[in-house]
Amino acid sequence: MSGSGKSELAAALRHTRDDAAVLHLDGYYLPLTHLSWEERARMNFDHPGALDWPLMREHLAELKAGRAVEAPVYNFALHNRELYTHTLRPGSVVIAEGLLGLHDPLLRALADLTVYVETPPEECLRRRMARDIAERGRTETSVREQWEHTVWPMAREYILPSRRWASITVSGEQAVEETSAAVLRELELAHS
Repeated sequence: MSGSGKSELAAALRHTRDDAAVLHLDGYYLPLTHLSWEERARMNFDHPGALDWPLMREHLAELKAGRAVEAPVYNFALHNRELYTHTLRPGSVVIAEGLLGLHDPLLRALADLTVYVETPPEECLRRRMARDIAERGRTETSVREQWEHTVWPMAREYILPSRRWASITVSGEQAVEETSAAVLRELELAHS
């Protein structure tokens, strides 16, 4: 769920492996250049239809095959993809991190290990509030409205049920060092 600690866990895992690659699924929101800013701001970015699944699958497959990709970059303030990309090189571990990462069966099929980060909704909202106000220029009112209208309903419909597809479930409230160590142990077991 948004604010659960997925990005923090991915960053911690990235720091344990010098050559790990992190594919941020947020970059794969569909381009919305054809819409006005107001129209983009009203989009439901928590619905699976907001993502470019074919490109995401293609890039994950390429990274796993040892080839670099030109990953899209998303601008949260503009609610749109940037016109530029960034080169993401493969590594010994490829971490696909994002909100709906367990939703798509074809994306899951590319994974050796799937992880669900479980955090109480109240804590997720608190974290999202702090992040969106500090980093994305949002107001408390806009964050709460988005939570009530799209984030929480989509979490109940798509994110919470996706837990069943996880190889392991970890706590988003536990120290990230403990959580990343548990994930690394499971990854080593998956590769043995």
